[in-house]
Amino acid sequence: MVEIESDGNVCVAKLNGDIDHHHCVKIRKKIDARCDSERPKVLVLDFSGVQFMDSSGVGLVMGRYRQMSLLGGRLRVVNVPENFDRVFRLSGLAGLGVME
Repeated sequence: MVEIESDGNVCVAKLNGDIDHHHCVKIRKKIDARCDSERPKVLVLDFSGVQFMDSSGVGLVMGRYRQMSLLGGRLRVVNVPENFDRVFRLSGLAGLGVME
């Protein structure tokens, strides 16, 4: 589901497996708790291990964007598989400047 590594300023959440409504709740809680306690300057969501994603994945990213904005930090989304890239771009995430 999610493995989180941090060096204090940068928190990297390595997502893996399926991101659907059921798993998204657990992933969100784990990431939010870590960011709330460590208050990183940058949260990186790494999608390299994700095999399946429904619309909950877009919600996960949008929510983390909002959370990081409230904490005064920024969000980066990396290693988005090609088959999810179009969905992310159509949802407006590319316009937020978070995609790499």
